[in-house]
Amino acid sequence: MVTSNPFSALFGRSPFEPLLAHIVKTSECAERLLPFFDATQAGNWDDAATHREAITELEHEADTLKTELRLNLPNSMFLPVSRSDLLELISVQDKIANKARDITGIMLGRQMQVPESLAPSMRAYLETAIATVGQARKALEELQELLDSGFGRNVGDLMQDFIRELHDLEHQADDQQVHIRRQLFELEAELPPVDVIFLYKIIEWIGELSDRAERVGSRLQILTAR
Repeated sequence: MVTSNPFSALFGRSPFEPLLAHIVKTSECAERLLPFFDATQAGNWDDAATHREAITELEHEADTLKTELRLNLPNSMFLPVSRSDLLELISVQDKIANKARDITGIMLGRQMQVPESLAPSMRAYLETAIATVGQARKALEELQELLDSGFGRNVGDLMQDFIRELHDLEHQADDQQVHIRRQLFELEAELPPVDVIFLYKIIEWIGELSDRAERVGSRLQILTAR
């Protein structure tokens, strides 16, 4: 009996299709962080737990896609791009989903709430991080649509536009992080020291969402330049 692997069949069309499926799950993880944050600020821990469960499930689905890609990715000689570059790209994408899960885990486990005076800046910072991940997804979606035209000048130029926007968003997130850290520093004397430590950790991890998303763009830039 002849059997087929639907996942393997994706590579007959494009090695980027499973990567795109993975970053869709990754970006959905990131998008869930905003309602999770709002629930924690409202002290609605049941809703926060629901969003945490959804993020965890999406992260598990992303892990499954990552494993399937690694198991079914053909050798480089059968691919239009480097196998190692594709594996590096899926690894970077996966770390975004992992970090979203980690953020919700600590905040829910400790029932963390951002100080009221800091909350608007933190929410805006989180929105920028989510937008950066979304831009990485858009870049992969656009690349998938343009594969039929090959990796010519037009494709490279278009990817540069997406990568430039990724860089701008990541730079915006960096600026917001500096501002929030300064705000938190001014509040430190009013807060329990342990809470301050974990707030700095959450600020750092939100920044890592943007950093990882920009790295997706950097890997795509390498792939489309070859």
